[in-house]
Amino acid sequence: MALALEQARQAGAAGEVPVGAVVVRDGQVIGRGRNGPVAAHDPTAHAEIVALRDAARTLGNYRLDGCDLYVTLEPCPMCSGAMLHARLRRVVFGAPDPKTGAAGSVLDLFGERRLNHRTLVEGGVLAQACGAQLSDFFSARRQAARETATLLRDDALRTPDSRFAALPDYPWAPRYVSDLPALAGWRMHYLDEGPREAPLTWLCLHGNPAWSFLYRKMIPVFLAQGHRVVAPDLIGFGRSDKPKKESAHSFDWHREVLLEFVERQDLRDVVLVVQDWGGLLGLTLPMVSPERYRGLLVMNTTLGTGDVPLGPGFLAWREMCARQPEFDVGRLFARGNPHLSAAECAAYDAPFPDRGHRAALRAFPPMVPDAWDAGGAAISRQAREFWQTRWSGRSLMAIGARDPVLGLAAMQQLRSWIRGCPDPVVLEDAGHFVPEHGSALARRAVGYFAP
Repeated sequence: MALALEQARQAGAAGEVPVGAVVVRDGQVIGRGRNGPVAAHDPTAHAEIVALRDAARTLGNYRLDGCDLYVTLEPCPMCSGAMLHARLRRVVFGAPDPKTGAAGSVLDLFGERRLNHRTLVEGGVLAQACGAQLSDFFSARRQAARETATLLRDDALRTPDSRFAALPDYPWAPRYVSDLPALAGWRMHYLDEGPREAPLTWLCLHGNPAWSFLYRKMIPVFLAQGHRVVAPDLIGFGRSDKPKKESAHSFDWHREVLLEFVERQDLRDVVLVVQDWGGLLGLTLPMVSPERYRGLLVMNTTLGTGDVPLGPGFLAWREMCARQPEFDVGRLFARGNPHLSAAECAAYDAPFPDRGHRAALRAFPPMVPDAWDAGGAAISRQAREFWQTRWSGRSLMAIGARDPVLGLAAMQQLRSWIRGCPDPVVLEDAGHFVPEHGSALARRAVGYFAP
């Protein structure tokens, strides 16, 4: 049953109802299955059916004489009929199903004496663990539905969900928060995957014009270690609400939202993962609650302290944004990341269906602090002092060498501000968006920051 629970966990992680099953013969597992009707577009793809098919292939026979099936939830009539046709010796289930259970809860097909085969049934094995897995899944679904129903402010736009359908390699369920004081009703999207009690939590902050999709290649590596991953979309980006006016955005406001979000989620044992604006904002967070942070993974970003001139690459980027405010986001990613598919590039453009949704893209380039008294400059100077003198965690820097905006020179300067930061990992083939080359880097980071 523990193996069936693991199959159920995998189903839940994929967005399916968490039910898992295994078929055993002579003490050996010969078939595994987890719920998959949604992904497979198949109403028969219940965990038990999938496991029976797997076992039948293993044996080369649709009859499964002498086999036992373990499943985390009481079988429905369809699955119970399939088990009887397969001539299973025994069925063992975990939690009862008072709505569709056909092993005694609603029906008892296995006790029907007019049928020509008898399959033994045993229920209640690890019932609490099996039931808790289902309860947690549906509780999260209900919470997500409540959050999704958040009313839209009059000065906001919300990208239609259809724009985010079938995103490549991004299977995680959306989560939303709108009741943080600083949000004032704006709905912010975030991912929160993995156990809350994980030994490490990776807080992944994106920049402009990206969103949490940027980290899809790194997230599975972190989750495979049993870690937690939290990745918010800044207001104006991704699946978060989009202010209609550029004036809604400010450095201090976005920073306050992130501070409140970290507090609300009670993030601890955090490795802060930052790139672009994720660093401009994110590098100012740990000094507020340094006890929450254990590590820093920093990629192609900077601190806008206002007393250091911005580089020519960034100034050129700022000028391009001002000159061509309707630039094609997908094409931008394709140009700097030629290995991306058309679907991946389209995913970056998905949050911005028209000009009205692009206020953040226009607001962020001029918002980078470039003078002593610019918004965010003073707090960034405080952050620089923190990283230089008070930071006690581990740091890992990765640089995309082909970045014309925040490349080697900018990152080496930032490294000089981070106490104890070792020699950087230089990715010769990577440009500005280093996480697009992030699978190998994520594996290296897992080993580097291992508790």
